[in-house]
Amino acid sequence: MVEIPRDLPIFERDAVRIVLRDIDDRILLFHTHEPTAPELGQWWELPGGGIDEGETYRETAVRELREETGIIISPEQVGPPNWRRTSTFRHRDRRHLQHEVVVEVRLDHAGDLIDETGRLDYEREDYFDFRWWPIPEVVASSELFYPRSLPRLLTGFLAGEKLSEPFELWS
Repeated sequence: MVEIPRDLPIFERDAVRIVLRDIDDRILLFHTHEPTAPELGQWWELPGGGIDEGETYRETAVRELREETGIIISPEQVGPPNWRRTSTFRHRDRRHLQHEVVVEVRLDHAGDLIDETGRLDYEREDYFDFRWWPIPEVVASSELFYPRSLPRLLTGFLAGEKLSEPFELWS
């Protein structure tokens, strides 16, 4: 296992990442950066966030999509947690140690503009753009993604494969 850097206070949590897929087989990704660490550059990231105490992963996915995108879904639209991973990254002067499940949510309509009014203040600063990406473009892209393995694992994940990814030292 990769050693977790001891450079910042560690914040450990369980989290959900969402592959939000529209009827045109596109997925939503946020273009983001870390304002406190500009040397990390920019990347594309799946929506999602931490599981609050007492929440299920499905409830977290519903809440996070509503907060980050304004998109309202039901818990029944949230797929099984077929992709499991742990990563660590720097964010806002803390080192996150995050145990994630990745789920798929299918929309029965085309993805369009998102409503950012429910975002937390730091999300408004971190996420400066979004894009509905055609799946083949994600798979072929040389852009930086969180998770880094998204282009490599996306097709299998969407086909229903169960994935358990090795620990990722993101930053």
